[in-house]
Amino acid sequence: MKTLLFGTILLTLVIIVPIPMMAAVDISIGISLPPPIEFSAPPELIVIPETYVYVAPEIDVDLFFWGGWWWRLWEGRWYRSHYYNRSWGYYNNVPSFYFDVDPGWRGHYRDHNWYGHRWNYERIPYQRLQNNWKSWQNNKHWEKKGTWGVQSYQRRPQQQRQELIRQRQQQYQQRPEVQQHQQWRQEQQRQQKQTQPQVRKPQVQQQKVQQPRQQPQEKVQQPQRQEQKPQVQQPKQQPQERVRQPQKQEQRPQGQQPQHSQPQGKPEGGEGEHKK
Repeated sequence: MKTLLFGTILLTLVIIVPIPMMAAVDISIGISLPPPIEFSAPPELIVIPETYVYVAPEIDVDLFFWGGWWWRLWEGRWYRSHYYNRSWGYYNNVPSFYFDVDPGWRGHYRDHNWYGHRWNYERIPYQRLQNNWKSWQNNKHWEKKGTWGVQSYQRRPQQQRQELIRQRQQQYQQRPEVQQHQQWRQEQQRQQKQTQPQVRKPQVQQQKVQQPRQQPQEKVQQPQRQEQKPQVQQPKQQPQERVRQPQKQEQRPQGQQPQHSQPQGKPEGGEGEHKK
């Protein structure tokens, strides 16, 4: 009865749990997925000045939209999805846009102030963002439209921006959850290095066997054989033909001499008959 009950429970789980979710669990072995974010409606977003990164300011979680993906940081790990509320997948790196985002953007949002300048940000509905984010980025929409809604604001010099990015990288590396995740990644890399030499050993042995070649020996032997053949055949045939030709010419006059002697005797007999 216990085995029958266990089988029925397993069958119901297979039917109830969707296949994509089961595949996600298999792929993310050892990496837990972030908890879902509850939304009563699709979120409205704002764009961070000097970037094309969009954030959802009305929720406590830092939820970003950039490059056609939704991004979120949880327990020192990054996740992304094509949907704002589901199907998150682990991203084994820090997205390149993150260090361009000012960490204190929420305070600037509440105060409507961006570094001493009035910030008249624009709330962007979800559907409008989905339809226009790519064309806005290609056409530099937010630079042309009042510098992201910041009044009388000028972009920081490139050197100052690079210094801010360096400071943000240092602050990010000092987070305890980020350091724990980096240690976990280092352990995975060590395990991969230990297994790699065992696979590469037979490949190195095959290359060593294929290195010796015998092509130069054949190139040296072939011209020697070709040079000996004309030296032996040419002198043998030429003297034989020259000696045989004069022997045939000397035999022909010897056979014709008795034929000329017969007519000389006939007139001698004729002359004697006329004399009688």
